[in-house]
This record gives sequence, C-alpha cells and structure tokens, in this order.
Amino acid sequence: MIQTKITSSMEKCFLDGNIADYAELTHLSALKNERISFQLLYTDDTVDATIPYRANTFRLEIEGIDKSLASVRRVESVPVTIPSLGEGGDGNFARTTPGLYPDPLMPLHKGGIFVMRGQLQSLWVEIDLGERLPAGEYTVTLKLVDGQKEVHAKNSLTLKVIDALLPEQEMILTQWFHCDCLATYYNVEPWSEEHWRIVENFAATAAKNGINMLLTPVHTPPLDTAVGKERTTVQLVDVTVKNGEYSFSFDKLDRWIEMCNRVGIRYFEIAHLFTQWGAQRAPKIEACTEGEYKRIFGWETDSTSEEYTTYLRAFLTAFLAHMKARGDDKRCYFHISDEPNKLHVDRYRAVKAIVADILDGYPIMDALSNFEFYQDGLVELPIPASDHIEPFIEADVKSLWTYYCCGQYKGTSNRFMAMPLARTRSIGVQMFKYNISGF
Repeated sequence: MIQTKITSSMEKCFLDGNIADYAELTHLSALKNERISFQLLYTDDTVDATIPYRANTFRLEIEGIDKSLASVRRVESVPVTIPSLGEGGDGNFARTTPGLYPDPLMPLHKGGIFVMRGQLQSLWVEIDLGERLPAGEYTVTLKLVDGQKEVHAKNSLTLKVIDALLPEQEMILTQWFHCDCLATYYNVEPWSEEHWRIVENFAATAAKNGINMLLTPVHTPPLDTAVGKERTTVQLVDVTVKNGEYSFSFDKLDRWIEMCNRVGIRYFEIAHLFTQWGAQRAPKIEACTEGEYKRIFGWETDSTSEEYTTYLRAFLTAFLAHMKARGDDKRCYFHISDEPNKLHVDRYRAVKAIVADILDGYPIMDALSNFEFYQDGLVELPIPASDHIEPFIEADVKSLWTYYCCGQYKGTSNRFMAMPLARTRSIGVQMFKYNISGF
C-alpha cells in the first residue's frame, strides 16, 4: 500500500526512514511575492517481496491553485563518506555515519514517479507566488495518480496568502562563482558562446536564490589552487604588452556586466589581487606579448615585485576608469588576499600599500579571523568566520559581514549534508539579530 504525507521543507528524508516519524504539515503562510517549499513523502509498505516497486506511471497532480505557480522535483540521495569533520559532530547532526543522504533536487523521471517498496522518498514542491495569487486561504491538494487516472494517494494543506509584500533584499550575498569549473564540467571552451550560455543559466539561478553579488574574474581567481598549479584560464580582461607598456580590452567584461544586469546581479566581487593564505604571490595573468599569448605572472611572481606592482597599478587605473565611464564603479568590491592570518600581517600590509591609493574610497574586504587586521586598520571591511565573529561584534564593526566554510562544523550554522536543515536556516536569525550586512 502506498503511504504519503506532506511535511516541512526543513525535514531530511532518509531512504531507511519511517514515514510515521515525520510531522505532518497542514498549514503554511506566505507573503504575496514569496516562494515557499514543502515536501511530499511517499513509500510503499507492501510486504510482498516480489513487488520491488510500483508501476512507474504515477504522476503528481496539484489542485487548489494555478498549476503554473508550482514546480516539483524529486529529492535525490547521494553518498556522504565524511558527515562531519569532528568525531560524532557536536550532537546537532541528523546523522554522523557514512551513508546515503538527501540533498540535490532533480527533475522527475520522464516515465513518472517510482514508489520503491520499503524506501522512504520525497518530492520537493515549490510554489512561487510572484504576486499572482490574491490574499486569502487556499486548500492545496496533492494527488498521486496512475495511468488509468486512479488516485492512489491524496494529501492537502492550507496555504494562507498574506496581503503584504516581501521587501527587496538589502543584505549582500555572494557564493564563489567559478566559471572555470563550469567550462571543465561541461567540456566547453572558456568564453565560447556555449560557455556564456551556461554561465548565464547558473548566474540566473543564483540570483533567483538571493545571490546579488558575483565573483568577477577580471583575472583567473587565485583561490583553492595548489602551489605551482593553476586553474583553467577564465580571465575577462584581455591584456596586451607592447614595448613594456600594458593596454587592456574590456569587451568580455562589458558582456559580463550586461549578463549580470539581465539576471539581477547588483554587485561585482572583483577577483583577489594576490594569492590566498598569505598574499605571497601574484595571481595567474595571461597576456598577448610580441604576438604570443602566454602567462606573464603567476606562482613564480613575488607579490611585491616591481614587475607585478607596475602591472597591477596600470590595470586597476584602467579598470576603474572604464567602470567609471560605464557608471558601474560603485558596484565593485575588492579583495587583497583570502584568509590571511596573524603570521601574514606584514606581507598583507605591504601588498595593500601597493593599491591603497588607487582603491581609496572603494570597499576592500577579506575573509579573516584575526581581529588584529581590523584593529590595526589593515581591513576596513573584515569578513570573520562565524565561529570567530565575537570580537568583531563586540567592537561594533560597521557593515559587518560573515562567512562559513568547512571549518565551521561545531556549534555553528552550516550546510553539511548531515546537518538538520533548521540548523542551516538558523543563520538567518543570527544575521538579523546582529545586523549583518553581507555573507
């Protein structure tokens, strides 16, 4: 017999779970322009072992609201070998053992919905109101229907649409957007027409989900790159060297900005000007020199060298002049180096001095956790990790940002697949409480 239940989008539905253990969701509320989500759990508790799954002709029918407002995807389970970096987590994990964990949302099978015997699965239902539904209460009904139009399961909830609008997002949100990874994954030439199409699809999806700042690869970002290795080149600014002088073409950058404008990206996070974890080296820069396109700076280049200093000052001067002419310079945020620590203070001070006068008046921000960088005036816009933010809050740092990465697994919000989704969502409350400006 097929069993179904509507439950919260905050639940994590494991394949070996028991549907009876999940609380039923009966009411939801939303503002007139919100997107809301919930899940439909389903399983087959038939005891006949000769029936591995029900016929794959089930489809989901939604009644009570305009069907065009809703989208449905299946929650897929994927292997997780390291649920937490700490042994046993911190007591607030859904599970701490390796196994299959629910995470990606996938399109429905073309043949319909498989209902596996003895497995608990779920569908993710999203309703995008978009001011297309008047205020009031609606009964939303979900039905699992077979090819003969027989209804095998039926569940309902009440949706209350509140007569108010969610205001425009004020907080700045960026999640590093790696164009080189998209080129590699889809096996396309960087900045080919197909690459541009793929990049825009992902940028549009990012913007739909609240991201309003995009990592902008004026040069290939020097991030998460092993010493001596390099990432696929995705440099947006074309550089030419002639008689020792630098010139720049911003055609691809202009196309990038136009793409961002189309999809709703408001801010540009300019790629870091020096390498990660210490600012010791220059990022990879490629240029056309004497008719040959080649790397002119990289791991072999000391970050304070005269050659790179000359280049960087020429580039930033030309870049800002171009952005000012476009009227887009105030949309830019700059980085020196990612995650420096107290051992790197002197080097950080030295490399920042190279560009400080040119970038005067523009926000310079970096992820770091040592309060001394802010206290000594080295970083005006610090981004401490969420487990090191206390001294920055106590100092009443203006326009404070925060971030988390792999290390924030104990006593913090994060997105480990093994964490309950309520724990992931809880950072929103923290941001509101402490008036966080960016993430």
